[in-house]
Amino acid sequence: MDYCFYSTQQFACKASVSVRTLRYYDQVGLLSPSRRTEAGYRLYTDEDLSCLQQILALKFLGFSLDEIKQYLWIGPPALQEALALQKVMMQEKRVQLDTIIQAIEKTERVIQAGQQSWDAIVSVIQVIQMSQTSDWQDKYFTPEQRQKMQEISEKSYTPEQHQKLAARGEWTEADQKVADQKWGAAISELKSLMAAGKDPGSPEAQALAKQWQGLIYSFTQGDPDIATGLNQWWTNFQQLPDEEKPFTFFNSPEEGAYIQKALEIYKQQHP
Repeated sequence: MDYCFYSTQQFACKASVSVRTLRYYDQVGLLSPSRRTEAGYRLYTDEDLSCLQQILALKFLGFSLDEIKQYLWIGPPALQEALALQKVMMQEKRVQLDTIIQAIEKTERVIQAGQQSWDAIVSVIQVIQMSQTSDWQDKYFTPEQRQKMQEISEKSYTPEQHQKLAARGEWTEADQKVADQKWGAAISELKSLMAAGKDPGSPEAQALAKQWQGLIYSFTQGDPDIATGLNQWWTNFQQLPDEEKPFTFFNSPEEGAYIQKALEIYKQQHP
């Protein structure tokens, strides 16, 4: 097949993005050029343009670059599930914004009527504050679960590792929903494979292992220091008596053993 190659400048113009954006996407492994010249200059093709359009579309929908990289790697099923979740979160945000707008409009009507009601203005402030500061974690975990997870985290990560995690910013409700959706889908697939009697080395199990690795990578972001802390976290979690574990990950030891074997095979084939 004959390809039409574009220089970085030509490709940036064709795609309506900056050269700096293309260089950054290449640097983070999101979109690498199809070829380079002997002098090392990037050369892009129309296939690269198709990939870039997907990236820009997902970015417009609110996905992070790390999430986009994972969805492009895992494939359409994960992307479809992620889009459905993104839609739900946007709908919840719309309800929240509608509540704030209604409070503001109520205050506007009071002022237009010539009534200087500070109670109405204070009410708007309270609505906005409640929408911003509500502790979303209470929807997912009890105080006891949160305390236990905090204890495991403090025991598992070094101060330096904690600092790296903190530098990424606050873990939000949106992050939690995405994580729940992704891991829930992976666990569901694990159960299906075991019920069907699939071998850990089967193509289906290896596809799950690839997905599993991608989920882990989305958290560690390729940082070996964070990966070490995560492994220690999992070890400490597993050592807890069942009644003290803040949540249930596997329903049986066999599930954990199955995915562990599948991951070992996958790592051997993809060192």
